[in-house]
Amino acid sequence: MRPLPGAPGVAAAAALLLLLLPRARSDEHEHTYQDKEEVVLWMNTVGPYHNRQETYKYFSLPFCVGSKKSISHYHETLGEALQGVELEFSGLDIKFKDDVMPGTYCEIDLDKEKRDAFVYAIKNHYWYQMYIDDLPIWGIVGEADENGEDYYLWTYKKLEIGFNGNRIVDVNLTSEGKVKLVPNTKIQMSYSVKWKKSDVKFEDRFDKYLDPSFFQHRIHWFSIFNSFMMVIFLVGLVSMILMRTLRKDYARYSKEEEMDDMDRDLGDEYGWKQVHGDVFRPSSHPLIFSSLIGSGCQIFAVSLIVIIVAMIEDLYTERGSMLSTAIFVYAATSPVNGYFGGSLYARQGGRRWIKQMFIGAFLIPAMVCGTAFFINFIAIYYHASRAIPFGTMVAVCCICFFVILPLNLVGTILGRNLSGQPNFPCRVNAVPRPIPEKKWFMEPAVIVCLGGILPFGSIFIEMYFIFTSFWAYKIYYVYGFMMLVLVILCIVTVCVTIVCTYFLLNAEDYRWQWTSFLSAASTAIYVYMYSFYYYFFKTKMYGLFQTSFYFGYMAVFSTALGIMCGKYFLLKPDKPEFHHWDPI
Repeated sequence: MRPLPGAPGVAAAAALLLLLLPRARSDEHEHTYQDKEEVVLWMNTVGPYHNRQETYKYFSLPFCVGSKKSISHYHETLGEALQGVELEFSGLDIKFKDDVMPGTYCEIDLDKEKRDAFVYAIKNHYWYQMYIDDLPIWGIVGEADENGEDYYLWTYKKLEIGFNGNRIVDVNLTSEGKVKLVPNTKIQMSYSVKWKKSDVKFEDRFDKYLDPSFFQHRIHWFSIFNSFMMVIFLVGLVSMILMRTLRKDYARYSKEEEMDDMDRDLGDEYGWKQVHGDVFRPSSHPLIFSSLIGSGCQIFAVSLIVIIVAMIEDLYTERGSMLSTAIFVYAATSPVNGYFGGSLYARQGGRRWIKQMFIGAFLIPAMVCGTAFFINFIAIYYHASRAIPFGTMVAVCCICFFVILPLNLVGTILGRNLSGQPNFPCRVNAVPRPIPEKKWFMEPAVIVCLGGILPFGSIFIEMYFIFTSFWAYKIYYVYGFMMLVLVILCIVTVCVTIVCTYFLLNAEDYRWQWTSFLSAASTAIYVYMYSFYYYFFKTKMYGLFQTSFYFGYMAVFSTALGIMCGKYFLLKPDKPEFHHWDPI
């Protein structure tokens, strides 16, 4: 039989997507052990405490390795590779339920160069991360005396491992054996392992890493309640204003319809009825506009699905699983981008639909990859573990070209054919209507700047918790709160854009599409401004690498959030109430 056309491409796409999913292996990947079975202690990274993303390979410091034979490790998921996980075998001999008495496992020949490396690490508060059975362990490299003249290295790792049946449920590390760093001396590194029975269930073994007192603090609950009350107030206010105002407008327009032509000509006509022949005019730059709307719809779909998955599954228990899930969902939801972007572009009379499809498909990936590529140069210069391997870059590019682009094409074709025909209730004037002068606070630029204040006000407390979990050492797990905040953000943004659009049309300015989009997207400006406040007043980050990493990816996050908020203009009726009357 001849292979079907495109079968190799489909197989390649499927293989790439499988990279995003964890692979099943025996031992630590099944999390079950037999007595005396080997338990691997992986050394991950080391780096400054205040710069969470500035990490290096553990053995970039002159630590020594145990005598046990080395075991190679590969990146199991794409998310693990992108997050800079660099697992290296410690060389320590650890067996399940087999205690190890204190003993030396290697010796460091401390010359001046090695001492300087340890001193630099201690001065910058370096600490390291290890893994046993996917459970993270943290330890400090060393400490200085009160005068800052002498420096000491912790040389003894005391491991206490809790087990429940044939599973590991708890790991604790105690650093002891403080040794002064003196050049041209030998430092012996030692360890011990103590196994103890534990009542902790395997499903609950990550609970010790969570911080309920932080994430479930009364301030968090109060912020959600406060945002919810603001939503009720805002929805009621918008409904009351629009119902009363539109009723008054309809009454005035109906009265004008009963006038004769002379009275109508002498009347003082104003308001949104005057722009009924221009309000459905295509937006300026429809190709970019429709691409942004399609990308916003896809980001919203990804956010919603990932939050739901995180609420069902504890994604924080697997390294890189959150990022892998986000990439997989983003690739799978590409038809959403093509459908909404392609249909909107077709309704606006666009003819270069292939170009629009390419821009829509690669708008977000190009922004993310461009930022990552820039930061990657700095990471390579620093020899940091965050430097993305070349193979991972190739895999991401293949996903974009062989998964995202074809699925986006499918969505674009469906959108153009199913909802690509304009269905406006009135004709569009051949000649654009002149836009009259209006008060300064009715200008689109002012409306755009003010539009993002309320959406930002509804989410900024949650932004603090999200930032703390990503830029500090907290594990975010309250995804129910995040879902509530996402719903609140949707409602607030829709209300704000409805009001902004009404004010603009009432000022007889029909350029509402971009104003509606940008008034919601301006939320990103306030989020990015808040990130500056968070950086300078809530963290102790320093250095070129960490600063560029922080502000680079905060710019990506803020832009993506702005595009997602801007797409809410689709949730409003794209046919304002002009269909209640017949234009002449």
